[in-house]
Amino acid sequence: MTCRFEGLTVDCADPRTLAAFWCAVLGYTVGEDRDGELVEIGPSEPSDLAELRTRPLAPEILFVRVPEARSGKNRLHLDVCPIDGGQAEELRRILALGARHVDIGQGEGRSWYVLADPEGNEFCLVRSLAEGHFVDQPPHDQQPDDQPRRSESPEAT
Repeated sequence: MTCRFEGLTVDCADPRTLAAFWCAVLGYTVGEDRDGELVEIGPSEPSDLAELRTRPLAPEILFVRVPEARSGKNRLHLDVCPIDGGQAEELRRILALGARHVDIGQGEGRSWYVLADPEGNEFCLVRSLAEGHFVDQPPHDQQPDDQPRRSESPEAT
C-alpha cells in the first residue's frame, strides 16, 4: 500500500500574490480562487483520479490566508529545477519575479541557491534538467563570471 503526494498547503498573508509568483515559477495555472482567501494552483492540464493512481504527478499547491505572520525558518521547503534552460538563466528569471537570496547557514561552495518567495518562504534552485545542462553543477565559487552569485542582491542581477 502506498500514497501519492497530491498537494501542498501554504499558510500566507496574500494568497493571490503568492499564487501568481509560484504560477510564474512553475508554469502552473490558477485552478480555484475563493475571493483571495484560498487560491489553488496546479499543472495547466489537471490529472484525473485514474492517472494519479498509476504514477506520481506534480502536486497542486493551495495558498490559504491566515492572520498570523510567518516566524522562523521553514521546516519544509521546495527544490525547483529548470527544465528548459540553465541554472544561471533561471536564477535571474526567478529573482526578477520577486524572489530574493537568503542565507540559512548553507555556507559557500554549494551547487544550489537558497531563495525566498515574496513572503519569505525558503526554496532551493537546484541543477538544471534541460538538455545539455543536466550535469553536475560546480560550486558557486567555481562558476563563470557571468553566473549570478549567492551574495548578489536581486537588483544586481
